[in-house]
Amino acid sequence: MVAFGKKLKERQIAEWQGYYINYKLMKKKVKQYTQQIQIGAQDRHHVLKEFSRMLDNQIEKIVLFLLEQQGLLASRLMEPGEKHGILQQHPEISQLSELREAYRAVGQDLLKLLFFVEINAIGLRKILKKFDKRFGYRFTDHYVITRSNHPYSQLQQVFKHVGIGAVVGAISRNLADLQDHQGSYLSIYDQPSASLKDPVIDSIKAAVDRLTHSTNFLHFLGQHAFIIQDELPTPTEDQIDDQSFHLMSLILNLVNTFLYMVNTYIIVPTADDYSLSLGAAATVCGVIIGSMAVAQVFSSVYFSAWSNKSYFRPLVFSSIVLFLGNTLYALAYDLDSIAVLLIGRLFCGFGSARAVNRRYISDCVPLKTRLRASAAFVSASALGMACGPALAGLLQTNFKIYALTFNKETLPGWVMAVAWLIYLVWLWISFKEPVRDTGENHLPQNANSGPVGNEALENGLNQPLLLSSEEKQQDEDGDHEYEESEEAPEESHKPATSIVSAYRLLTPSVKVQLLIYFMLKYAMEVLLSESSVITTYYFSWSTSTVAIFLACLGFTVLPVNIIVGSYISNMFEDRQILLASEILVCIGIVLSFHVIIPYSVPQYVFSAFLTFVSAEVLEGVNLSLLSRVMSSRLARGTYNGGLLSTEAGTLARVVADGTITLAGYLGEDEFLNVTLLPSLLICILSIAATFLTYNSLY
Repeated sequence: MVAFGKKLKERQIAEWQGYYINYKLMKKKVKQYTQQIQIGAQDRHHVLKEFSRMLDNQIEKIVLFLLEQQGLLASRLMEPGEKHGILQQHPEISQLSELREAYRAVGQDLLKLLFFVEINAIGLRKILKKFDKRFGYRFTDHYVITRSNHPYSQLQQVFKHVGIGAVVGAISRNLADLQDHQGSYLSIYDQPSASLKDPVIDSIKAAVDRLTHSTNFLHFLGQHAFIIQDELPTPTEDQIDDQSFHLMSLILNLVNTFLYMVNTYIIVPTADDYSLSLGAAATVCGVIIGSMAVAQVFSSVYFSAWSNKSYFRPLVFSSIVLFLGNTLYALAYDLDSIAVLLIGRLFCGFGSARAVNRRYISDCVPLKTRLRASAAFVSASALGMACGPALAGLLQTNFKIYALTFNKETLPGWVMAVAWLIYLVWLWISFKEPVRDTGENHLPQNANSGPVGNEALENGLNQPLLLSSEEKQQDEDGDHEYEESEEAPEESHKPATSIVSAYRLLTPSVKVQLLIYFMLKYAMEVLLSESSVITTYYFSWSTSTVAIFLACLGFTVLPVNIIVGSYISNMFEDRQILLASEILVCIGIVLSFHVIIPYSVPQYVFSAFLTFVSAEVLEGVNLSLLSRVMSSRLARGTYNGGLLSTEAGTLARVVADGTITLAGYLGEDEFLNVTLLPSLLICILSIAATFLTYNSLY
């Protein structure tokens, strides 16, 4: 890998080289400004004014060339447009085919222009980020707001690609009209939901989506999965993926995710009763629930490392351990042993293969399917979270077979043991271990290779229109420009080799996002794990009622994500949604406190739903921002960003469940407020930290 400035130069379209942002010059200027301010040769106000003028000049150069090229494309669309009008009256198949190719040729050149805009947009974002890192994150907001809100904004042309949409619309509409040449000419405006199957349009849409960072429901769910990936692979890589991809193996990974989440939450409604039946306090349910998370802290590491060599063997091991763990959990009742019960839950935690599930999607699913697979991963998790308590509510029976007791406490263990046994057989029969590529990474495509060709378009898109996600994140890792890094070039690209080395790569922005993730997982775990104790004490709810309540909470996940992913995220920035969600979580926690006597069902239910739903929204935008600000070195290897976020969330659950158990010793009167107080303090701390790093979250 080379520095961003070199990559920018390599990927420039040769005949347009004079119109790109002069990233190298501006980077040198930023370094020069830093040195001048340090020795007192320049004041901050003069630096801001001069740098703004430089940026304005660079953007004006880009925009004027962009407008010129848009005009040329529009002119080229005039002639086929006139022919199209004639052919609509007297269609001829041969001429229709020629006309379609003419529109595609314009589309190919439009892709070149989109590539040009994206490269410059990335360059602008990176130089602004570099400036803010040197001068305290104060400049970008001012520059973007003053330029983008001006009636004569040129910045909008770069970041919002004003005018390109009209060219895209013209090509899309005419190709759609020509798609069915047998007499049915349907406009894309009459059928906006109709999908036009044309490689040129598919490539243009993908490029526009990446350029605008547009978000839809699938993207939003995919962010929850926190599967870090390059935006576009090389053509060879994608072809290999298509050939080796095994759908049933993906389904088995998703089923593993679903079953594990069911396994996690199926015991929540009955954990307090199980504790009482074994002679322990009801609040020991915190230890019972949390012991699984304790084991997961360690299992996440070895499963992440194991997935470097195999996917099949870790999944087999996971299934066996979970079968044994659930069996021990169920047998604890007849053995009258709280120790056996806790060992069973620890075994279940040691069987957590979520790191393998994530890694399989990231490494073995083709790019075109990866987004849907990531969304399916999150959906399977959400569905499992909802089905666990719901299933517990159905297991309200009591009978014995020989010396084994089957009741509401033990049946969750027996049911999950059978489920994992069936899954193990299915896995053994159907899973296909993917062939691993032991060679070096494929070389990136060079934009100097000329116009985008027909063959490339037929395969989706040959040349990457955006630099990879690793390249976008290089600023947080010294920009890979070695005069700014203490590491040797070889060292600066290697993945982290330990938790300690991974921690050293964390910037303040990343640390704040991990704190937020810790906070939301802590708040959710306290809410869910203590629900049976709280509702039994205050409202005398039965196990079935608690199960229904928890299932209703779980079933809100997907509808909320649909609303946020399809609408809210398109109206507001991620950082705005992040801050608003944190504040709503804080309000939900405050409303949960037992201050008013008596403590009412409406107060508890409303505050619980507000806290849970806000935390779910917060999780999506939090992981999205985390993927943007995290070092590229944490996008691969055993100690990757996904592992760090998993460890932060798992540690939060462990601490939350421990807090529940310790609070039980203070008595049930104080139990609710004592468990909520740490949630409130951590939430306030995360909000304050978000304000401090707000301008770095873009």
